[in-house]
Amino acid sequence: MPKHPSIAQLFNEKPVGTRVTVKGWVRTFRNDQFITVTDGSTIKTIQVVINKENFEEDTLKKIQTGACISATGTLEKSLGKGQEIEVVCEALEILGESDPNEFPIQMKRHTLEFLREKAHLRFRTNTFGAVFRLRHHLAFAIHKFFNDRGFFYLHSPIITGSDAEGAGEMFRVTNLDLENLPKNEKGEIDYSQDFFGKTTNLTVSGQLEAELAALALGSVYTFGPTFRAENSNTSRHLAEFWMIEPEVAFNDIHDNQDLAEDFLKYCIQYALDHAREDLEFLQEREINEDKLKPVDERQSMPLIQRLEFVVNNQFERITYTEAIDILLNSSHYKKKKFKFNVEWGIDLQSEHERYLVEKHFQKPVIITGYPAKIKAFYMRLNEDGKTVAAMDILVPGIGEIIGGSQREERYEVLLEKCKAFNIPEDHIWWYLETRKFGTCPHAGFGLGFERLIMYVTGMQNIRDVIPFPRTPQNAEF
Repeated sequence: MPKHPSIAQLFNEKPVGTRVTVKGWVRTFRNDQFITVTDGSTIKTIQVVINKENFEEDTLKKIQTGACISATGTLEKSLGKGQEIEVVCEALEILGESDPNEFPIQMKRHTLEFLREKAHLRFRTNTFGAVFRLRHHLAFAIHKFFNDRGFFYLHSPIITGSDAEGAGEMFRVTNLDLENLPKNEKGEIDYSQDFFGKTTNLTVSGQLEAELAALALGSVYTFGPTFRAENSNTSRHLAEFWMIEPEVAFNDIHDNQDLAEDFLKYCIQYALDHAREDLEFLQEREINEDKLKPVDERQSMPLIQRLEFVVNNQFERITYTEAIDILLNSSHYKKKKFKFNVEWGIDLQSEHERYLVEKHFQKPVIITGYPAKIKAFYMRLNEDGKTVAAMDILVPGIGEIIGGSQREERYEVLLEKCKAFNIPEDHIWWYLETRKFGTCPHAGFGLGFERLIMYVTGMQNIRDVIPFPRTPQNAEF
């Protein structure tokens, strides 16, 4: 047993009768005798039992909620209900005091909105302790999944001169003096004098660079921060978020679907296997939250059951055209319950996606064969000339969680698509050249990491699954 074991280690090993030192933060101090301590290693807390006669009054006064302490004593079986072990304290040190009149995280229910304003302290709550431990487990699972299957981890650039999605909602990167911008003869900003000699932005995707590597290394994946300057303040949008983007040479759209389904199931199963106690806590939290909602807004099944349902069921696979037909023939459409119109050629809205997975199929769905006009330029044009080999994976409660495609490997076709999407050839000349030198079929997809965490934790707002959310008008912490 280490000199300073974590609380998780103590509960795992239960070395009753040994002398241990526990270090952590005070949750409560009851009857001048029982200190509840947490150290973040587990959802569990440990009780430290003291005899107040053995400690100075000044020390006892400093044992306040939020204070950090070190307690040394004998680990014993607990006689109290709901507790397995406790520390009978012999020596106590106050490592950091906490003013009870100022510490904002008290032992009461706080709204998630309030805790976002206290993001520097919200890690100390049970809810966010569970969420961010799960975030760690899922990140590890992602690396393990790809490593065990022979993929190579690629670090794609954060600063880029291209717009992978063609959306244009990017953050400009510059070191020009904004108070004295250099101008050219036309009166335009002269970006040739900028640090990189051209306009550059924060990346929205590592996909294009991953493709370059896949066409040499075979199977690669990126896992890094991405940025979108979309002025959207919804519960599902962030300006800074993390993306996982595998690319595989010689894969077609069917291989891509298989890989994505296996990947999603693996990550969820890993969370079920390695963070069960945190999931049980979050499930109980969700059940209590649901009691305050109208019946039709409550979850149809508990969190863990939903996760097991994904793992244990084959994903339904349909085409976009079939999806539109299902929506048009639904009673939901006929009774005009959809807010957005349904017709072939539309970009499916969240309400359409959720109807398909939650009402019609009642399980995850993979949709393929989207209209070319509503998808990115790099997606492979199908033989019909109007759809592309794209795919979206939809899950209950979230809608789209993974988007991907077989990439357009034919040089002439890709060149025409660049023109159709108004993407200057000189911006991605390097991407086009890979289609001239040993091109091959290849495919990949993107998973928004925060959306995965939302699904696994049951949290309803994306701001609550990333440590320090970046949203319009908010870059605190």
